[in-house]
Amino acid sequence: MKTSNTSASITLVILFFGLALTTRTKLFSVKTQNTTTAVLAAAATDGICSSMVKKHGYTCEEHLVTTQDGYILSMQRIPVGKSGGMAGNKLPVLLQHGLLMDGITWLLLPPQQSLAFLLADDGFDVWLANTRGTKYSRQHTSLTPGDPDYWNWSWDELVKYDLPATIQYVHDQTGQKLHYVGHSLGTLMALAAFSKNQLLNLLRSAALLSPIAYAGQMTSPLARNAADNFVAEYLYKIGIYEFDPSGQGVIEVLKKICKKPGVDCTNLLTAFTGKNCCLDPSIVTVFLEHEPQPTATKNMIHLSQMIREGTITMYDYKDEKENTKHYGQPTPPIYDMTSIPNDFPLFLSYGGADALSDVKDVKLLLGSLKDHEGDKLVVQERDDYAHADYVMAENAQQDVYDPLMAFFKLQ
Repeated sequence: MKTSNTSASITLVILFFGLALTTRTKLFSVKTQNTTTAVLAAAATDGICSSMVKKHGYTCEEHLVTTQDGYILSMQRIPVGKSGGMAGNKLPVLLQHGLLMDGITWLLLPPQQSLAFLLADDGFDVWLANTRGTKYSRQHTSLTPGDPDYWNWSWDELVKYDLPATIQYVHDQTGQKLHYVGHSLGTLMALAAFSKNQLLNLLRSAALLSPIAYAGQMTSPLARNAADNFVAEYLYKIGIYEFDPSGQGVIEVLKKICKKPGVDCTNLLTAFTGKNCCLDPSIVTVFLEHEPQPTATKNMIHLSQMIREGTITMYDYKDEKENTKHYGQPTPPIYDMTSIPNDFPLFLSYGGADALSDVKDVKLLLGSLKDHEGDKLVVQERDDYAHADYVMAENAQQDVYDPLMAFFKLQ
């Protein structure tokens, strides 16, 4: 039931973004040779494996991988299905979450519906990635999350450092090329890398759910207003370098956005993602126990640039000298989607009700892929799906995940 009562809107904003605060613990950098041992010991009792996987009867391993720029990322491995069996020689799959989320994205639904568990039960060797800055990936070789430099990155660095580190690690551990699944920001990371002809030699295929390359026609009222009003830039200017959705600074800004005409925050998830068709209310409760997760304010600025300008380029410093310093040219380089090799197997699924991965923007991406080999590109449109349905819909198994797994088996 909708209401125009501002206080009710604000209460829901705080509820949505604030509940996660009580469950979030921050891990700080430990500058000793025992960092890996100490973190893995902590993860054994307070990690994703113990909290979300083992309780359902699945084998789970905690792993750490260090990026070239010093970020220590948490990864989880589900090597076999619930029925057990021998690990090894199973095809590996890496699951990469989206913005303001972490690897728990793929574990929110019951085991018989969650993609990570379904893949494991179907004979795949499943790996979960967690990007820098999220709850279980807050370590660094020399910095702590309290240092501004720790947050000096955008999704460019996720493409340059996080994605190669995790994919290379899985490849080295398994000795096999892997399949990739990305949702939202996880698709942008992959597409940007593919456009540079990076990582393709380590991959068998990629499945992209709610694909984002272009964002200029995004209809999400919250995201659109935040971008148009330079909210991330304002937060960065006043010294908020960590964009924590449950942090007081971000909540205060969200309150102001929710007062703007045309922004109805009485259903905040819908205001952000579009009207999801198929979420069981209990799933939202599970979601709030673990999400949302922090990211860099600079990352939010980069995404805002994409929304305002309709471009897909590297981070724009809005200063020719700064851009030249970083890129050797006065404007940021473009990620050219037409450069993605036409013979690389891609599975794309997008929703007609998605306010973040808007259909018009997806069509721009598909236009860039128009010369892709016919048997190497599978495109699925779900008219009733919005952004969160792809990771939380109770019917996603039969509608999206089963076709996705069938695609993998053909590659």
